[in-house]
Amino acid sequence: KVAFMGRKRFAGMQCGIAQALEAFGDWWSLMIVRNAFFGMRRFADFERDLGIAKNILTVRLAHLVEHGILERVDVGTEGQRFEYRLTEKGEALLPVLTALREWSDDWVFGRGHEPAIVRDRRTGKRVPKLRVTDADGHVLGRRDIRMEPGPGADDKLRRLLTPRPR
Repeated sequence: KVAFMGRKRFAGMQCGIAQALEAFGDWWSLMIVRNAFFGMRRFADFERDLGIAKNILTVRLAHLVEHGILERVDVGTEGQRFEYRLTEKGEALLPVLTALREWSDDWVFGRGHEPAIVRDRRTGKRVPKLRVTDADGHVLGRRDIRMEPGPGADDKLRRLLTPRPR
């Protein structure tokens, strides 16, 4: 297992958010995944674009490969040369990256000052914002939802998610 020094491990926590953080973890890993979505594949390209130290990049790439988010593919014709490609599991992070970018567009940059606009390749139209909706497509807010223990919940999580009498 690849471990990031000085970082709390979430492997034992029964929380989907904690487990997602355990898999792709820190800002460097998210930036690597972002660049993989942009089509970047080579170690040197990640290093150059992100300005990340080789040793940190090596650890982060190994962690993403270990967790099945990237795959390391030998593309060497003479000697070894590897590329890192998103797996299906890695591509499933698109909504996560989109939500982070949209949050930043609204709360850091402000509408009309977004650094990048996402458009549908087919239509050229701007992709609508992600929203949490009910089964009928109505937008839901924090007060409209509730969490309840799932079939895999342990006792600690059941206690946390069970409503307390007032």
